[in-house]
Amino acid sequence: MKAATIYHEKPWLKTYPQEVPADVKIPEKSLIQAFDEAVQKWGKNNAILFYGKKITYNELKNKVDRLANALNALGVKKGDVVALLLLNSPEHVICFYGAAKVGAIVTPVSPVYVSSEIRHQLENCGAQTIICQDILYEAVEKTEMKFKNVILTNVSESLPKLKKLIGKSILRGIYQQMSAPPEELAKKEGFYRLQDLLEKYSPEPPKVKINPKEDVLTLPYTGGTTGKPKGVMITHYGVIANDIQFRSHYPFLEDGKEVVVAYMPFYHAAGQFTSLLSGIIRGSTLIIITTPDPDIILAAIAKNKATFFVGAPAIYELLKDYEKTARVNWKKLKIIFSGADALNESTAKDWEARTGTVLHDIYGQTELSPLSHGAPLGKQKSGTVGIPLPGTLVAILDSENDEFVEAGELGEICVNCDCPQVCKGYWENPAATKECQAVIGNEKWWRTGDLGSMDPEGYFHIYDRKRDLIKYKGLRIYAREVEEILRAHPLIKEVGVIGVPDVKVGEKVKAMVVLESDGRGNVSEDDILQYCKEKLTSYKIPRIIEFIGEIPRTDVGKVSRRELREEEL
Repeated sequence: MKAATIYHEKPWLKTYPQEVPADVKIPEKSLIQAFDEAVQKWGKNNAILFYGKKITYNELKNKVDRLANALNALGVKKGDVVALLLLNSPEHVICFYGAAKVGAIVTPVSPVYVSSEIRHQLENCGAQTIICQDILYEAVEKTEMKFKNVILTNVSESLPKLKKLIGKSILRGIYQQMSAPPEELAKKEGFYRLQDLLEKYSPEPPKVKINPKEDVLTLPYTGGTTGKPKGVMITHYGVIANDIQFRSHYPFLEDGKEVVVAYMPFYHAAGQFTSLLSGIIRGSTLIIITTPDPDIILAAIAKNKATFFVGAPAIYELLKDYEKTARVNWKKLKIIFSGADALNESTAKDWEARTGTVLHDIYGQTELSPLSHGAPLGKQKSGTVGIPLPGTLVAILDSENDEFVEAGELGEICVNCDCPQVCKGYWENPAATKECQAVIGNEKWWRTGDLGSMDPEGYFHIYDRKRDLIKYKGLRIYAREVEEILRAHPLIKEVGVIGVPDVKVGEKVKAMVVLESDGRGNVSEDDILQYCKEKLTSYKIPRIIEFIGEIPRTDVGKVSRRELREEEL
């Protein structure tokens, strides 16, 4: 049990700043209790800034309570699943908390999902009520599903001039390619307009008793890389616990005073937690951005004096070379976080050289509500995702067997299931839940699917997703490692690496490469192979190189190796 002792001794505690506790007490209260308490404390403060429009906490609660009353009248009860197919907007916040106030389970749906993906999620969770951006309703209609309640809203209802403000983003394409359904649709049986409901019903929500540890608050879907996405059961208690863990790890963040640029998608765990959940119940002001346009993000930070910023690595990769990045005095922010994907060391170094500030990694996954690690302020260690949050026990287990590995050895990052932020499991899928759980002695551990290691100081290193591991003649190759080497080439703009099945060797390494404009026609496959020979062990060198125009990415900017594999097949 020597290896087990290493992790149970929590070597990372030695790195904790003096004011950060080793453990935290979690009250058994619901998100709704936390929301109402926030309104009592900061009712007159601005909860939301939306392209110039201001909504105070008192005003937000009024709308939330009206919607809760309306949903109750429409027959939505505790335990029912309410789907949200919404862009980042005040309506998203109102609808999330309004549904939670009737005890409903909120399942957020990605606005970029196609009809088949929407259908799978909503059939799987049994949602009978959907609140949908009207310009996205066409995709819902194509599912041919029948709902008890369809509530439509338009992002311009919060700000009529918003359409004119939408710049370069996926939303621009949505507005160009799709149109709002006809007004007559809202008059059909079972169809409603959100604004009509908010005007019709009084702010008198039903009294619902919530069991924080047992009752599911939100049901995001994840894990579609290896199969159909699965619903993750996140409880009220898990969200409250993770908020307390996060704030204890960063005690300099002040309740009721922070200004957060909320550009990351609210349906995604990263955007949902940092803004819609923790941000609101801590009395922060959310600067909600519907379109992740760099000019709008930079202007929002500068104009509103944002205090901390959370972004995916893709935004820092863009901003580090962006001409207008210097318009923001990044040193005035309390802390800058990078999350939702692995941060390349080159991106972090270039960012620090450009802005004079350090990116602090935070790590987790949807199943962890969503955080387990974070780099303490001023203690980011290059190439790591930081150390476990207070009250979090993490270990490295063998990726195939239920046993601990020694510190410094490679294995799978696992979080003890007694930690308060670990999810209840997957919705109506006990087999998938069991597959993610390792049992050692009388302890149960949640397997994250991420391969990594822990150094002597308790910092955790991420190497790759277990499913992205490439096996060549029995040897292990990490796609991320090869990508980082190729990305450092001055004439390579983007790269995605996957394994291609081969009966003779198992898998061959294939690199899909996007060249910089001045590299097109000047860089050949042989040039890249020669470059790799100087940087990589022979068996890690790509056997296949394909030049493409664009690397597919997920909606938070990750390289979508799933799509690359599908295209290859």
